[in-house]
Amino acid sequence: MAIINPNDFNDAIRLLLDETFDHVHGLFLDRNTSFFETLATISADEASRPVGGRCATLAAQVKHTAFYLDVSLQFMRGPAPTDIDWDEIWRTVSMVTDDEWRTIQGELRAAYDRALAFLNEPREDYDVDQLAGRMALIVHSAYHLGELRQALCTLQG
Repeated sequence: MAIINPNDFNDAIRLLLDETFDHVHGLFLDRNTSFFETLATISADEASRPVGGRCATLAAQVKHTAFYLDVSLQFMRGPAPTDIDWDEIWRTVSMVTDDEWRTIQGELRAAYDRALAFLNEPREDYDVDQLAGRMALIVHSAYHLGELRQALCTLQG
C-alpha cells in the first residue's frame, strides 16, 4: 500500500482550490467558470437580486463563502470557535452598492489568499480532521460556485 506524502496531498488541494477560484485546469470546471472569473461578470444590481422568494442574493453567497473559508481555517488551526452565527449573512446581506459589491469580492479574495497561505505552511503529517478540513475547503466553495452559476442562468437569462 502506498503512503501519500503530505506535501503531495497539499499540492493536490492547492491545485483544486486554484481551479475553483482562479485558473481552470480542466479538472472539474469548464473554461472561464472559476469563482473570480464568474464574479467579474456580475454587477452589483445582479448581486443584489435573490433568484427566488426564499433564496439568498449572489452577494450573500459570496460573503458566506469568504466567511466559510475563514472559519474553516480557525477550525484547522484550533481551537475551534464556539460562537459562530452561520445564519447572520443570510439574514443581513441583500442589496449592495457597487462599492459594497467590490468590498465583498475583495473579502473573498483575501479569505482565499489566507487559505492558500495556510496550505503553504509546511506540514509533517495530517490527522483525519486536517484532511477533511482541507477537502471541505474545495467542496464547500465549489458548491457555492455552482449555486452562483445556476442563479446567473436565471438572472442573466
